Amino acid sequence: MRKIVSDARAALDGLTFDGMTVMSGGFGLCGIPENLIAGLRDSGVKGLTVISNNAGVDGFGLGQLLETRQIAKMISSYVGENKEFERQYLAGELQLEFNPQGTLAERIRAGGAGIPAFFTATGVGTLVAEGKEVRNFDGRDYVMETGLIADLSIIKAWKADERGNLVFRKTARNFNPMMATAGKVTLVEVEEIVPVGSLDPDNIHTPGVYVDRLFVGTFEKRIEQRTVRQKEVA
Repeated sequence: MRKIVSDARAALDGLTFDGMTVMSGGFGLCGIPENLIAGLRDSGVKGLTVISNNAGVDGFGLGQLLETRQIAKMISSYVGENKEFERQYLAGELQLEFNPQGTLAERIRAGGAGIPAFFTATGVGTLVAEGKEVRNFDGRDYVMETGLIADLSIIKAWKADERGNLVFRKTARNFNPMMATAGKVTLVEVEEIVPVGSLDPDNIHTPGVYVDRLFVGTFEKRIEQRTVRQKEVA
């Protein structure tokens, strides 16, 4: 079945509905699905639960969906770069399920692997463990965390072949591959699509069986905080 579509709008066609859960890949602003996020914004879909390591920045990435008030709940690890997120949360306008970063990653991986729950020592004795089962193994307490799945995963990869086999590049490999497995439907935007057989099978990070629709996007690739060394003077 041909998976390649023209753009984000075509990829999202027929898949969005109010109240849906969306996984959005990337780390900070690195490797985020810029085109699909903008496509969700333009679709007008509301009441989203978004699972993402972070919430973008003001006016870019998932920050666009916060500004248009399309997100009702975030399941995240780090949200410190977005003032609108802070404002909405403190005003009681946005729900937040906060996770330690490794726990969030494992919850997504577990969901994609069909594992409903697991136990971890991270968060025991803290607010993270409130209301959750705690069990002792070999003299140490562990808190139970549930796996995560989404109605839709939106992913950014570097390259794909025509069957949807994916290669990620550097930090963009954070969260994207595991989210690709945990969506009921997975949409992928890439920088390049190559013929089948062009990718080294040993270097494919996500098999095409997980990919439903695929397109070549255009990317701004913003940097959250540009830090440079001052020029040395003699």
